[in-house]
Parts: sequence; structure tokens; C-alpha cells
Amino acid sequence: MSTEPRERGTSTQELDADPSEAVPEPGAEATAAPETPEKPLIKNWDFQALWTSEAFAAIAKETAEIAYPLLILATTGSTVYAGAVGSMQLITASLMSIPGGTLADRLDRKLLLMGCNLIRVALLGLFSVLIFTGGASMPVIFGIALCSSICFGIGQPAGVAAIKALVPPSQLTDATAQNQVRYFGATLVGPPIGGALFGVARAFPYLAAAVSFLISSVLLLFVRKPMQNEESRAAKEKGGTAEGFKFLFKQPILRPLIIWIMGSNMAFTHSGVFLALIATAQGRGASSSFIGVTLAVAGVGGLVGSMAAGWVFKKFKPSTIVLCGAWIGPVVAILLAVTPGVIPLGIIVTLVFIRGPIISTVFLSYLAAVAPDKVQGRVLGAVFFMSMSAAPIGVFLVGLVFDLAGSTWVFITMCVISGVAALPTLTKRIRNLPAPEAVAV
Repeated sequence: MSTEPRERGTSTQELDADPSEAVPEPGAEATAAPETPEKPLIKNWDFQALWTSEAFAAIAKETAEIAYPLLILATTGSTVYAGAVGSMQLITASLMSIPGGTLADRLDRKLLLMGCNLIRVALLGLFSVLIFTGGASMPVIFGIALCSSICFGIGQPAGVAAIKALVPPSQLTDATAQNQVRYFGATLVGPPIGGALFGVARAFPYLAAAVSFLISSVLLLFVRKPMQNEESRAAKEKGGTAEGFKFLFKQPILRPLIIWIMGSNMAFTHSGVFLALIATAQGRGASSSFIGVTLAVAGVGGLVGSMAAGWVFKKFKPSTIVLCGAWIGPVVAILLAVTPGVIPLGIIVTLVFIRGPIISTVFLSYLAAVAPDKVQGRVLGAVFFMSMSAAPIGVFLVGLVFDLAGSTWVFITMCVISGVAALPTLTKRIRNLPAPEAVAV
């Protein structure tokens, strides 16, 4: 038997076959056509059109969302209202991801995405007019933000579920990694755009977001391949919306991973970590500009991780990635508790933010591989709900513990939560993870 390394997807029988068996008898007709090689992901125009469309939608979302608190503070001066809008958006999006997942399995995913985009085009266009005419009262701001979050929660499962229909199993990881670049790139690009446009005119961020959502809708027209299996869309599975949660917790690979991800999100949600860094830095006498540099250093980790996710998955075993990602959390929390200064805290937090998109790539690749198309949307809806709903709890805990005991106990609490959440990753199943394409259905 050959000792040369095997290519992914090549069976042992093919490698061990006698070469003479591959030569046809004289006069015999060939019965099998040669396999068509897979085209590179970059040349998969259907996936790239979807990715570009979702990138425009993500930038539009981030551009508008940074402008909501700016508008509220400029018109009312109330940080309470600004915080309430942000919390309401997060809670609404997490709740609506559940029916959004069901709709992604029942309706045409392309039409569902276009519908959510076009509703936001109309909402934000109308909102821009109201701002220009002085009609943007607090109830109106809450209403627009609420409806936009509903659209985001409903559309998100459809956009991710469509990946499995557009790329072959061997490219699921690369496609998911590229998706992470889109998300984290938008979180870096959108807020500066929104802030700059708000400085020119208060309505401009929302107007720009409306245009970006419109472009996103047009780009979806270039996706020619169906975003789901027709038989899956017609299927009437028992269990309805609850089927996503049932499937998730029955899977021996997905179950321990989602438990860990929930705990990790609770301990290291972006808002909670930034709140802890800000409060700690202020307690150590850092200036506002110094704090801003610290947060910028920490925040860039997400983009770095998203760009490195594909490379990391090619170089390391999935089990190594998961175990390192799980246990780096408690280590980082302890380092934050004992490290003096301010800038070093941002550098340490970068390690946690780098792992985020890498772990998301791993988890979503396995989900796409093991979940049949007929339940993809509902499983994703359950995942988004569970992962996002843990974030507000984490932010609340950070504020509570900081007020009661100070920054050191905040980081110790993060260590305990992330450590307990990481325990399921020590199971034999996770320590011997196969590649996602090896478990694809």
C-alpha cells in the first residue's frame, strides 16, 4: 500500500487498487465518465454573489446601528435610552432567529433574504425623511430599530443555511471562514462610516444603509443556483420550530460545542469585555484616548481571526483547534486579573477575540455538514438564539460584579464561567473530531 499522504475525499480502496485493474480490456467500452474537478471557491459565482450581498447588508446594519445611540444622545442626552435601544435590538434579533429558522426551511431563501432587505430599505428611507423633517421622536426611533432587528433575526438563518446548497462538502469550511471575514470586516468598517456620515447630517447614516440594503437585494439576483433543496422546502417535518433545538442537542458533536459557546459568550461577550476594560482602565487612571487605543487593539483581534480561520483549519486538527480555543478563555481571564497597566489588557483580550471567528468557522462547518438541508434553518435559528441570548446575561454580570467587588473579581468570574463551560470539550468525541466533510450528510 502506498505511503503517500491521501487527498481529502479519496477512499482507501482507490489508493490500494491494483493499477492493472484500471486498464480496460481491448474493445471494452468505458462505463464511467471522469469526475469533473471542483472549481475553486473564488470561482463559485453563486456563493460569491451571496457573500457580497450579505457583506453589503452587514455593513448597512453596522452603519445604522452605530447611529442610533448617536441620534438618541444628540436629541435627548439620555444614555439610558441609548442602552435600552441596544439591548432591545439584541434581544429581538435573538428571539426572531427562531421563527426565522423555520421560515428558512419553509420558504424560498433568496426571496426571504430579499424581502428582509427591502423592508429595511423602506424603513430606513422613511426614517431618513423623518429625521430631515424633525419627526424622529423616541417612539419612532424605537419602532425603526425594533423592526430592523426583526428583519435581521428572520433573515440571518436563511443566509447561513444557503451555504450548504451552494458549495460542495469539501469547501464548507472555506466558505464558512470567508463568511467570518464578512462579519468582522463589517463590524470594523460600518461604525466609522456611520459616525462620519452622522457628523455631516443625522439622516445620512440611515440613508446610506438603505442604499446598501438595496444593493444587497440586487446582488441576490445573481445567485442562479437554488439556495435549498426543493424536496426539503416541501417537506413537512414533525416538530416544527422545536425540531431545530431537538436536532442540536441530539448531535454528539454539536451538543458539547454549543454548551461551551454559550458559556464562552456569557464570559467574553464583546460588550461585556469592553465594559470591563473601560471600567478597569478608568480605575487605573487612564485617559479616554488611552482607553480608546486599548479597545482598538482588542477589537482588531476579531478581524485577524476571521482572516486566519481558513489557514488555521488547514494546518491543525479540529480537536486541537477546539481544545485550544476552549481553554484559552480561562487562561486569558487569569492574565487579565493579574496583569498591571492598561494597554497590556487590550493585547491579552485580543487572544480571545482572535479565537472567536475561528471557533465559529469550526462549529458552523460541522453544523452545515451534519444537519440535513430540510432542518438547516431551524437548527441555525436555535444556535443564533442560544448564542445571542447569553450575551446580555454576561454584560449584566460584568456590571454587577464590578460594582460589588471590583475588576479583579470580574475577571475571576470570567475564568470560572469559561472554565466550567469548557468542560464538555474534554469528552472523547471532541478529542477525536473528524473533519467536517467526513461526517457530511
